[in-house]
Amino acid sequence: MSDIYFYKYVVNSQVFFKTAHSYALVNLRPLVPGHVLVCPIRPEIIRFADLTPEEAQDYMSALQTVHKFIIHAYKADSLNIAIQDGPESGQSIPHLHTHLIPRYGTDGFGDSIYRKLEKTDLEAVYDDFYKRKAAFQTGGDFVVEADYARQDRTPEIMAAEAAKLREQIDQWSTGSRE
Repeated sequence: MSDIYFYKYVVNSQVFFKTAHSYALVNLRPLVPGHVLVCPIRPEIIRFADLTPEEAQDYMSALQTVHKFIIHAYKADSLNIAIQDGPESGQSIPHLHTHLIPRYGTDGFGDSIYRKLEKTDLEAVYDDFYKRKAAFQTGGDFVVEADYARQDRTPEIMAAEAAKLREQIDQWSTGSRE
């Protein structure tokens, strides 16, 4: 298997789904658990318009498959799907990528999730989600940490998440897709 790049970074261990022209990987700084990215295999594709017609079909098919899987795997009520196409739109990495962000009726983000996508430091959002979800599940209160407290996830944590998702998507794709 040849290396898979997200821009200039080898991301083999973070990839959990792959097609002929696209792949899905776990996010270094997810806004919420299950926030993943779908990317074209060719790292020189910076903008959506740079895809060939064949790549565009594959990309949209991969996006739809991963969309259905993330709703299943994370029991999401819905998803945000976002492409920041060019630096003026907030694109932070010069490699086309689409964000899939699980949403829940209880998450309380509303449209502010788009502003959160534009931030460069999102750890507090991630931490906040876990705390809010835990509080929702246990009925307790929690304290939200500031944005500056957020740090990148380690390669080991991301590889473990990708391995888990690879196994789940394989089971899901051969099963009933419920």
